Parts: sequence; C-alpha cells; structure tokens
Amino acid sequence: MTSMTGGEAIVSGLVAHGVDTVFGLPGAQIYGLFDAFHQAQLKVIGARHEQACGYMAYGYARSSGKPGVFSVVPGPGVLNAGAALLTAFGGNEPVLCLTGQVPTEFLGKGRGHLHEMPDQLATLRTFVNWADRAEYPDVAPTLVARAFQEMLSGRRGPAAIEMPWDVFTQRTDAEAVKPLAPFPAPRPDSDRIAKAAALIKAAKAPMIFVGSGAIHAREEIQELAEMIDAPVVAFRSGRGIVSNAHELGVTMAAAYKLWPQTDLMIGIGTRMELSTSFRWPFRPDGLKSIRIDIDPVEMRRVATDVSVVADAKAGTAELLAAVSKAGRSKTNGRRTAIRDASAASLKEIQQVQPQMAYLNVLREVLPHDAIVTDELSQVGFASWYGFPVYQPRTFITSGYQGTLGSGFPTALGAKVANPDKPVVAITGDGGFMFGVQELATAVQFNIGVVTLVFNNNAYGNVRRDQRQRFDGRVVASDLVNPDFVKLAESFGIGASKVTAPDQFRAALEQALAAGGPYLIDIEVPRDSEVTPWTFIHPAKPPVTSFRGSRPSASPRSDAGG
Repeated sequence: MTSMTGGEAIVSGLVAHGVDTVFGLPGAQIYGLFDAFHQAQLKVIGARHEQACGYMAYGYARSSGKPGVFSVVPGPGVLNAGAALLTAFGGNEPVLCLTGQVPTEFLGKGRGHLHEMPDQLATLRTFVNWADRAEYPDVAPTLVARAFQEMLSGRRGPAAIEMPWDVFTQRTDAEAVKPLAPFPAPRPDSDRIAKAAALIKAAKAPMIFVGSGAIHAREEIQELAEMIDAPVVAFRSGRGIVSNAHELGVTMAAAYKLWPQTDLMIGIGTRMELSTSFRWPFRPDGLKSIRIDIDPVEMRRVATDVSVVADAKAGTAELLAAVSKAGRSKTNGRRTAIRDASAASLKEIQQVQPQMAYLNVLREVLPHDAIVTDELSQVGFASWYGFPVYQPRTFITSGYQGTLGSGFPTALGAKVANPDKPVVAITGDGGFMFGVQELATAVQFNIGVVTLVFNNNAYGNVRRDQRQRFDGRVVASDLVNPDFVKLAESFGIGASKVTAPDQFRAALEQALAAGGPYLIDIEVPRDSEVTPWTFIHPAKPPVTSFRGSRPSASPRSDAGG
C-alpha cells in the first residue's frame, strides 16, 4: 500500500497501462490530477479548447492503435469535448476522458456549483462504452483498469472517469492494480462458418467489405481475397486494410462498377454502409451475404444470410480454413474485371476538379506510410475515393459523425503518436476556423503537421446544396476569411499560398522539408468545384459493369431509385 492522492491514484493506473502522453486543458476541479501528471513526468499536451483535447486523443488512438487519454473540466469542458468522444464511439477507438465533478458535499444536490451538470455520468453513458465515478482515492486504480478493460474488449470504444473536486487532492493508502485482461471474444460458430464457406464455394463474383473492426485482421482478409478472387472495399475507416496498390484493394468508385454482377457480399468488421442501400441505391438480384462482427447487435441492424459473431481475425481465419477445405475453383477473368473497373473508375474520377488534381499530387509526394486526416470539405469528400491508401490507420476521418473542425486537431494527435511520419491535414476554410487556435498548440509543442486549407470563402457543400435545392437562395454559407498566411505567420508557423494545382507540388515539398508545423493556403474560386458526391452516393446503377475482361451493359434495377 502507498499513500496517494486521488490524482496520483488515477495516474498510477495510467502508468500501469503504459500511458505516457495525455492531452488536456487544466481547470480548478482537476488541478490535483494535472499536478499528478507532472509528478509522474507524463507528457502533457495542452490545448486551447476542450474539443481539441478530445480530437487529439482520438487522432493518437486511431493512428497508433493505442488508447488515447485526455482530461478536461466537468460540465462545459466535457460537453465541449463531447464531439470527440462521440466520434471515438462511432469510430470504435479507445479514448479515455478524465474529468472532475463538484465537491463531494455537493454531489446530487443541484446547488449550482461551478460547472455542475444535472447528471454528468448519465450524459456520458449515452455515448461512451463505460463511465464511472471515483469517489475515493483507493478505488481509482481499479476503475482505471476497468476503463481500459471496457475500452479494449469486444467492440472497442471510449470510456470516462469522473472524480469529485476534493478527492483529487485527498490522500489515503491505495494499492496499484495490474491491467485486467479483455473480456473473451465469442468464438466463431463452426456451423455458421461451414454455411459461409458453402456460400463462398457457390459464388462467382464475391466482394469483401471491411471497416475499422477488421484492421487487425488485414493478413487474413488479404489471404481470403486472394483465395477467392474477391475485391476488397472500405468506405472510410477500413481503407488500407488491403492496399490500393494491390489489384484486389479497390476504392468505392471501382467497387460500384463491379457491384451489379456481385453475387455474394462478405462484411468483416464493418457497418456495411455502402452495400445496404445506405449509399449504393440498389442490390443485385439474388445477392447472398455473410457478416463477421464481434458485436451481436450489428446482426440485427443489418441481417445477412450467415452471421458469424466473432472477432474479425479469428472469424476470418476460421473461414479461410473452411474455404480451403471445401475447395473453390477460381472464376475465369475475375482479376481482369477488377483491374478494368479500377482503371475505368480512376479515369472517371478525374472529372472531380480541381480536387483530384490536388489529391494526385498529394499522393505522389507523400510516402506510403504518411498519415492524412480528412475534413468535411470538397477535397476531403473526394479523398474518400480519390486518395489511394496503402496501409491501415494512415487515412483518418471523423467517420459517420462527420464533425466539422475535427481534421486539424486529429492530425495533431496523430503526429504526437507518430513523430517520425509525415502528417497532413486536409481542411476547408470553414472547418479549419473551428480549431484555428490550435496553431498555438502546434507551435508550443512543435507538432509538425502540414495543414492544407482549401479556401473557397464558403461552406462549399452547404452553398451548393442551397443553390441547387432552394432556388438559388444562399443563407449563412458565404464566409469572410482572414489572410491565412499572415495568420499562420503571426503564430510563428511557416506558410505559403497556392492559387492553382500546378503550384501545389513545390509548396507541399517545401512544407514537408520545413519539419515543423506549416500551413498552405490553397485558394479555390467559389462555386468552381465539381461535386464529389457522384461517387459517394450514386443516384443510379452504373452505366457499364464488368464481366471477365470486357465491360458490359449494366442490368436494369427497379431498386435503383
């Protein structure tokens, strides 16, 4: 037993779980925790807004696969950081929020103490995997261990611990606690695996869909894809599980060309957003389906012919063995059809300009392991299919939350986790201004992110929608921006301006060579960008589809909408 304050007891739990970095913004309720961070010599990356703390922790977790930890004050601080926790929940990332609470004598009394919420724990529990309160210092190490166990078990996700203001500095005897093993994952059901293998054996044109739940199963998934000649596609979070440099690693644009002839879809660790009429407007006649997912609730959300509740790696390994045993003759011309679809879609997406011109240069200049974060912007949308991804965890989005302003602070966290890799943030002028103050954080901690601000003086997507859907009426989507180069330089950050794609390569190479934080202001004329949505949410079946080595006419589908 060791004498510890509540803050020190929490930190002892973090250290036991290998945490050496915390993102945070100190305040009165959590002074004792930050003092404990300092005494334990943890690296504390301070920010200028609580939302940035949360998104830096999210970027740290998403890019590294390790838990990200942040600390903010309760009430307004937690609510400000709530968008990041919600994103971590949607993206299945282990992000731990450490926060305060009113003093013990005020708990549950509704007296209106500083930063008091009616029921902070109840609020947090609606969008984290697990949350609890440490009311005494000696229970804190165990609660930290429980938080990590919950974050890393089953479907990963965020957790939160709150502690009353006075307990952070209250001292008592406490005992260090060893990490708790994750809860055991469900084992793949052998009968279901056999049924899945039978569907694969009968299929002529299977397609594999992957998400972030399948990142750790990349070797098994690629082996399965190669065994059955199946293209592998991800919408956002699973990109890079099978590299776009591999002929079977396809973008959503290429996959949609192959979709009309697909007779079996295999979802592994994914919500299957593309293939369930959420994005793609039809399903091929006679389509069969298989899912492997660790979350049994997912099987109710999207029903399939065979549902295997299992960890993606274990489930795919079992399926591989069953398919190998059952045998399967490869379909003639399948690889050729996949290559043709990829080539055709690559040509077609070049119409999305000027976005693709910039993305092409970005991909050519960056090494394969560089990390890119997107933002809800015209170039960000196009990057979902127009930016090739070669490794998992190198293309980071805010997932289905689509939080405007998340890209830049997420990139800062990714760079802290990966100091030796180039990290580039794709942002729009509107979204970047949500977190522009974090330029100060980048300078203070020398976080060498290259930030691309695509500047069209508008919330471009909103403006297009308003003009097209509401008789040209534009409301609150035009923007007046600062001079971004001068603004960056006022923070002490290197910066340059680009007005055309042919100027971008030199500016990007200069920014990467600078080594520190850098901003490139990329001016884009308002209303000049081609809509990127044609390839994200197609309105009808593709005009051509791919059988064997030659494209053929796509079948009509009444479900095409």
